[in-house]
Amino acid sequence: MPQEPIISLKDIHLTLKSDAGPVNILRGIDLTVQPGETVGIVGPSGSGKSTLMSIMAGLEVPTSGSVLMAGEAIEKLDEDALARFRRENIGIVFQSFHLIPTMTALENIAIPLELAGRTDAFEMAAEKLAAVGLADRSSHYPSQLSGGEQQRVALARAVCTNPKILLADEPTGNLDGKTGHIIVDLMFELHAQQEATLILITHDDQLARRCDHLVRLEDGRIASIETTLQQVAAGE
Repeated sequence: MPQEPIISLKDIHLTLKSDAGPVNILRGIDLTVQPGETVGIVGPSGSGKSTLMSIMAGLEVPTSGSVLMAGEAIEKLDEDALARFRRENIGIVFQSFHLIPTMTALENIAIPLELAGRTDAFEMAAEKLAAVGLADRSSHYPSQLSGGEQQRVALARAVCTNPKILLADEPTGNLDGKTGHIIVDLMFELHAQQEATLILITHDDQLARRCDHLVRLEDGRIASIETTLQQVAAGE
């Protein structure tokens, strides 16, 4: 039997109001992703990349269309149900880290575990912190960490609940090239370990080509979907 897709977007439109009239951000997006796949989404600024990720995460509701994530039509869920769904199924890595400044690295990672009711939240958080190479930074606050270290903490927090889907929005955007490569290598390593589906939003074609598929957005539409050489080689 054919496998059910873990992500299925059908005819996604998003139109926002403005003083100058309606602004069409997304104009009919259709995208299907199978479990465990990696997908890089590229496109110029304003093409709708981050908005599309927000819709997948349930942070933005489309004007029309259906959003099926891990078998759930999330556009129909209320805020409480959406929060539960994200907690159980989705990890998100943002460009700007979004760590809580008054909490230590360990506490930042433990938050989603505590919300999930895990009694071993801090033990699990310590394991994930060690997995990203920061076991010795557990008591440090974000202001005491470099940008790369903060993004490692953010990545550990995103994967600590073993989500089915990992969404990363320009995860290297605030980092230098060398540190960015380290973060990306780590992200793909954690993806492989947890067999999560990875959606990577980036402006970097070379980075996107590390994924199984490359989706190019232009003006709120999918201009092309390409199976990368990596995926072709794996299938030989």
